[in-house]
Amino acid sequence: MAPFLILPRQISPDDPVGTNNTFEQQSDPVQYAFTPTEDQKIILYIIAGYTAAILLLWNMPIAKILLAPFKLLTVGLHEFCHAFVGCLTCARIESIEIDPDEGGATQMIGGNAMCTLPAGYLGSSLIGAILVMCGFNIFASKVASIFLGTCLLFTLWWAKNWLTRGIGIAFIGVMLLLWYIAHGAGLKYFVLFMGVMSCLYCLWDILDDLVFRKAYGSDATKFAELYGLSSRTWGVIWFFVSVVFFAGGILVGLVAFKETAEEQERQVEGFGWR
Repeated sequence: MAPFLILPRQISPDDPVGTNNTFEQQSDPVQYAFTPTEDQKIILYIIAGYTAAILLLWNMPIAKILLAPFKLLTVGLHEFCHAFVGCLTCARIESIEIDPDEGGATQMIGGNAMCTLPAGYLGSSLIGAILVMCGFNIFASKVASIFLGTCLLFTLWWAKNWLTRGIGIAFIGVMLLLWYIAHGAGLKYFVLFMGVMSCLYCLWDILDDLVFRKAYGSDATKFAELYGLSSRTWGVIWFFVSVVFFAGGILVGLVAFKETAEEQERQVEGFGWR
């Protein structure tokens, strides 16, 4: 990877905006860190728009078809997290499957159920928060796409049906395509969308499992049977953890990525095979 250099923006005495920003950064660095730049304000508006659209269209007849491929991808990430934590607790992964009804299953032998059962909700929410954070910056989004692609490759390795394989291959192809378009600007918005989707998936998955499909066996139901409390209690706990992850991803993105759009384009000149 070729090195890149971002030169500091030159501040003119006649540039009141730049002067004020520099003064604010020096006088109150904490306030400056959490105050969005103009470019970050646009990202926050987009996050709000994504959130509203996902919540509105998730179960809306006909319109929800637009979200179906992305929902299947989030199911794949959910199941990947089960499998990954299973590997960390010495389980043998037998298979990962996604079904057309937007459900999924990970078959494993061994492992620690206390860790593997909540890993689907919490792990996919954590991945979503990381993607939201990286969605503030093109360079970070490219790094995040490599991470996301790696998760999908492992999912393909464990996949036992063609829908799971198809979703993985299709979205790896989408990310490769977006990598080259407009220096990766489109990839940034894709990563951001998938981050928001993964964080909100926890909410809808819990509602589907514990409210709309009361007879359906969920991770929360199995966890409650093994470790006490009710499935709804665990579902609510995991949902609030996912909200904390979502908020944390936004806050870290605000603090870490203050570059302008022009500076972001200079960042990726040495990274990305443009």
